[in-house]
Amino acid sequence: MNKENKLGMGLGALLSTSNNNNKNNNGIQKINISQIIPNPSQPRKNFKDGELKELSLSIKNQGLIQPIIVKPTTDNQFQIIAGERRWRASQLNGMHEIDCVVKDLDDINVLEAALIENIQREDLNVIEEANAYKGLIEIKGINNENLAKLIGKSSSYVSNILRLLELDIEIQEMVISGDLSMGHARALIGVPDAIKKAKEIIEKKLSVRQVEKITSEFKKNKPKKIAKDPNIIDLEKELSDKIGLKTSIQFNESGSSGSLTLYYSDLNQLDDLMKRLKK
Repeated sequence: MNKENKLGMGLGALLSTSNNNNKNNNGIQKINISQIIPNPSQPRKNFKDGELKELSLSIKNQGLIQPIIVKPTTDNQFQIIAGERRWRASQLNGMHEIDCVVKDLDDINVLEAALIENIQREDLNVIEEANAYKGLIEIKGINNENLAKLIGKSSSYVSNILRLLELDIEIQEMVISGDLSMGHARALIGVPDAIKKAKEIIEKKLSVRQVEKITSEFKKNKPKKIAKDPNIIDLEKELSDKIGLKTSIQFNESGSSGSLTLYYSDLNQLDDLMKRLKK
């Protein structure tokens, strides 16, 4: 089974051209490059100049073998759904037009298509891969285990990749640039002064094993979390269902007092909560 089939309906099914009314029998039409804009939600942010130049030369010599997928927007413009690398490489050639397939998809399907395309690529850095996984989890409303089945990876692989997003953005940038490997980054998760340690790793050219040895002492001595009472977990769930927000209940050592925490994801949720509390 190939990677595309493991992604549920796959990119090909999502972007099926059988129903469109484009200019030729293959649903392909030429669109002026100046009318095409990138997708702001594109999970792939790092485009290497060397690779773009190689692709640009290939397109110049062989032509564009695979058209890019776009959706119509306002002002006679088109937003890229899949194929931003090809679009960027074609620009380097000074091309005025590019082969496109136009699909009228909603924003959710556009983002899903972009995520699937990126996951199916083999040269994503691990941070981009993690962000793509996170995006699919949020869009499809699935957990790590279900995502792992969809993409043909183990649950532990998916969980380890996603945990990299817990690192400070500055450390993530070090991974993207290639200064830190995934092994280095994983060893820094949950470690205090991680940015300082990351810079030390780069400066001293420490191996992953050396870093793991340094950080293992902290992780060994880190206090273990005490499992929460199942009754409290049920109460938290009941409150969350009624309020519509994630809740957390914490008791002090005596159990006679504690705290109730409500988590909101945006200001609209906070505003709604405040109105309800004031009634």
